[in-house]
Amino acid sequence: GLCGYLINSSGEREGERERERGSSLFTEAISLLDVRARTLPDVFPLSGANCDFIFHLFCFLRGMMEVFGGNSLSSTCDTLGFLQKNNSLEERGKLSGSKNLLSCDNSDRDARYRHNETDFSNLFARDLLPAKNGEEPTIQFLLELVDILTNYVKKTFDRSTKVLDFHHPHQLLEGMEGFNLELSDQPESLEQILVDCRDTLKYGVRTGHPRFFNQLSTGLDIIGLAGEWLTSTANTNMFTYEIAPVFVLMEQLTLKKMREMIGWPNGEGDGLFSPGGAISNMYSVMIARYKYFPEVKTKGMSAAPRLVLFTSEHSHYSIKKAGAALGFGTENVILLSTDERGRVIPADLEAKIIDAKQKGCVPLFVNATGGSTVYGAFDPINEIADICEKYNLWLHVDGAWGGGLLMSRKHRHKLSGIERANSVTWNPHKMMGVPLQCSAILVRDKGILAGCNSMCAGYLFQPDKQYDVTYDTGDKAIQCGRHVDIFKFWLMWKAKGTIGFEQHIDKCLDLSQYLYNKIKNREGYEMVFNGEPQHTNVCFWYLPQSLRGMPDGDERREKLHRVAPKIKAMMMESGTTMVGYQPQGNKVNFFRMVISNPAATQSDIDFLIDEIERLGHDL
Repeated sequence: GLCGYLINSSGEREGERERERGSSLFTEAISLLDVRARTLPDVFPLSGANCDFIFHLFCFLRGMMEVFGGNSLSSTCDTLGFLQKNNSLEERGKLSGSKNLLSCDNSDRDARYRHNETDFSNLFARDLLPAKNGEEPTIQFLLELVDILTNYVKKTFDRSTKVLDFHHPHQLLEGMEGFNLELSDQPESLEQILVDCRDTLKYGVRTGHPRFFNQLSTGLDIIGLAGEWLTSTANTNMFTYEIAPVFVLMEQLTLKKMREMIGWPNGEGDGLFSPGGAISNMYSVMIARYKYFPEVKTKGMSAAPRLVLFTSEHSHYSIKKAGAALGFGTENVILLSTDERGRVIPADLEAKIIDAKQKGCVPLFVNATGGSTVYGAFDPINEIADICEKYNLWLHVDGAWGGGLLMSRKHRHKLSGIERANSVTWNPHKMMGVPLQCSAILVRDKGILAGCNSMCAGYLFQPDKQYDVTYDTGDKAIQCGRHVDIFKFWLMWKAKGTIGFEQHIDKCLDLSQYLYNKIKNREGYEMVFNGEPQHTNVCFWYLPQSLRGMPDGDERREKLHRVAPKIKAMMMESGTTMVGYQPQGNKVNFFRMVISNPAATQSDIDFLIDEIERLGHDL
């Protein structure tokens, strides 16, 4: 409607009556929104990013009126005080800045390209930039690609679109309607490359779909997506300030903010973004070993006694993998007993520390889980911290899944005591919806990362550069080359604010509570453990009609064990939804529902319940 009014206001063929009607409609629309307040989440379920977008959209519309010479909209805005009347100096500054915000080298007229009909069947990669005359083919190719991507994004949020179009591996390997995975010696046309891009998405899984509940990492955040596009375009490395000045500073400031949220004084400490929670957890074990036995760095494990690590029987397998990779051995990773809800029993930790010492071992490291993968359990960090301080052990909190709850005033108490940890793993790509991948290792002791990992490679980390080389991050990482994971996260935080992340997390936890309330007493469902969910993990069995009333025993357990895999297979074949299942200890296969996508609604939860019952009723 605004666009139509713009057109009317810029032409002289339409009479004053139409312009007045347009102005009246616009006035009515604006009156429904306190635009000056710009707190649209109170009116619509919009993110902070969308609020900023709308703010600048209206600035743009006002500018368009000035270009077209239309006065009705401008006077209407003035009458309402829209973006002008009674605005504070700060708001006026924003308005003034908005006129020049995009007036930079990247938005001049030469950069505003239009789609042209292009025959890609006769074009190849060699015809793109930096080839001579390659600019136009490059732009047209990228515009086609953007069409593919934006169409995919649009359909991802359309519930009538399938979550996946499932095919068995042999079908994809044999080729699907011109989509062939085999590599060839001769180049293929850009037309085929575009088809390959389209079909790669077509035959994949829409993890951003509101009905994809299969993994801890779900959703498709538009700001995060924009950040990832920019990151790939910049194509730089995170090892020095020299080649990634802005990204290095973004990482430093964001990690400090995360440490503040953990509760470390003034956000002091250190940290890095790493390639996933498993690597972040491995960093924590390495740092702990360096803290107590620094000579291992130069002399190897022979310089240390027999060291042992402690972690929950429900913890992520990466702790055990770190023990294997770093030379401790999996036999020296001691598993701790848990209660019915999957939380570590502190008394068992202390008993096993004492037992290890009596056997001549040296306890080194304790991992407390802040949100376990299956149950969503939160270990009692304060009680574990008391024991670690008593025996002088390194305390790590694996908050890969649950760390995001620190953003929520309502739920952060579940991580009470995390400020006492020596190190923390926190994966924004899980509960906070940042595009994969984005994982941070945060350490309370400043400088220990560099001490543990520095090799002082002179060809890269020269000490006599013209800037402060303490900003170079590469020498404190395991890797040399390191992907830029920070920008998408930083951009999302700017766009949503801490409050936006809080709303995201609270909504997902509310949805898990809604699911629990729907099925806890529903016929055909059994909960895996008693009590409300600790995180968004809701664990349950669905019992087909044939199993209801069957006495507990081996036959019932065997049949129930096969139910979840069969329902999951039918879900994937139909493409309607996806939810994970697994056994745990002596418990047969059960569904583990997790929610981290803010696009999901109560109607999607209802759909999941109905779909499980539809597919499983006659099993």
